[in-house]
Amino acid sequence: MVAKKNLCVLILAAGKGTRMKSPLPKPLHLVCGIPILAHILKAAQELGPAAIGIVVGHGADEVVAAVKAGLTEWGITAPVVFIPQTDLSGSASAVKAAVPLLQKFETVMVLNGDTPLLKAKTLAHMADVFEGGEMGALVLGVNVPNPTGYGRIIRAEDASFEKIVEEADADADTKKITEINSGMYVFNSKALQAALIQLTPQGPKQEYYLTDTLALIKAMQKPVLVFAGTDYREALGVNSKAQLAEAEQIMRDRVAQELMDEGVTLVRPHEVFIDPGVKIGVDTFICPGCYICGKTVIGKNCTIEGNVYIKDSVIGDNVTLKMGTYIEESEVAESCQLGPYAHLRPKSVLKKGAKVGNFSEIKKSVIGEGSKVNHLSYIGDTQMGAGVNIGAGTITCNYDGKNKHQTVIGDHAFVGSNVNFVAPVTVHEYTKIGAGSTITKEVPAESLAIARSRQVVLENKGIKKND
Repeated sequence: MVAKKNLCVLILAAGKGTRMKSPLPKPLHLVCGIPILAHILKAAQELGPAAIGIVVGHGADEVVAAVKAGLTEWGITAPVVFIPQTDLSGSASAVKAAVPLLQKFETVMVLNGDTPLLKAKTLAHMADVFEGGEMGALVLGVNVPNPTGYGRIIRAEDASFEKIVEEADADADTKKITEINSGMYVFNSKALQAALIQLTPQGPKQEYYLTDTLALIKAMQKPVLVFAGTDYREALGVNSKAQLAEAEQIMRDRVAQELMDEGVTLVRPHEVFIDPGVKIGVDTFICPGCYICGKTVIGKNCTIEGNVYIKDSVIGDNVTLKMGTYIEESEVAESCQLGPYAHLRPKSVLKKGAKVGNFSEIKKSVIGEGSKVNHLSYIGDTQMGAGVNIGAGTITCNYDGKNKHQTVIGDHAFVGSNVNFVAPVTVHEYTKIGAGSTITKEVPAESLAIARSRQVVLENKGIKKND
């Protein structure tokens, strides 16, 4: 997208969010794994604005710190400016606080800081429509099933914008109108600044309303346009934990629908939890109860059974993940098989055709092509070659109480059951390790290593039959 050098996006995120019943600032509550504010920033970024302003108030330090820490992860490259709101007398006061920033730009888009469902393409369309005409302001209007509590958009006989009437001032007929003010706008910056100066306090709290600027701009003989949104859910604000859950479900349903349209099979899609940005190949089959999070990429023709968790990982084509598998920050090459109840901890790599079976855990290790860790084993800080067979109960003893040490297992090694590798240790290719051995020294290639105590049988020293 071509950068809009004359556009500044202003996000109003100073509200306390009392109904959230939480000390966490409202913009930082998570929807599909990232803060509400991050979703809005990502949508704004796609416009290519010259700057993004964020008005902060309640929990300002926490909001600023979280945004600064997440900018790179969220792909925000536009300059971000934080504006403290000290005068809490209405939405227009928040915008007034940002005037030193806004006066540097020709166009200002104002967004609410609690609307995570807003789509970038809607914002882009709003900006394009605004730029296509000589207008003073544009307001996003949406038709909602229940408009109670919202300001109604009043249109003239020719369907043009006339005014906004707040719920408290609306008569019975006005309350029947379902087109409401979303609280999101595009302004000519100079017209907005002129209108802000003219505002007078309104209502019992004597607040300054941003909605009043539209009538003032219209009085300046500058056109005000209503941009009719096609999906009212984009404008839904999050003001409570119930609304947070609603936004989460809408977003997940949206993601699920997009994936199914691209050829992914989701069994009972309402019971699969997939973050926006996750990429999944065609004909991959996903069962209920799965959580696929972060920057995960999954190939084609995979089978993912129920209750699998994947975060920030890359899964190749034709992979089978059986019930209960847990994968985090790892790489799984094509044709691998994991589970049931396998665990890949961060920085684990499975090469083509490798298998990790039930109740086995891999940590910061490479499992070579075609190698098998079938059951009840822990492999940590290990470089494993191709064609290795790991018997049940094998453990790499990688931690000495202070440092982690590495185990190296060469190609085509055969490891019997219940073997301990006390790292650092190297086992070369084509070796065999006897069951029950504790390996503390290097094992040469093509050797058999047995390291276990000799069995001693003492007759008549066992449990007597009559005891």
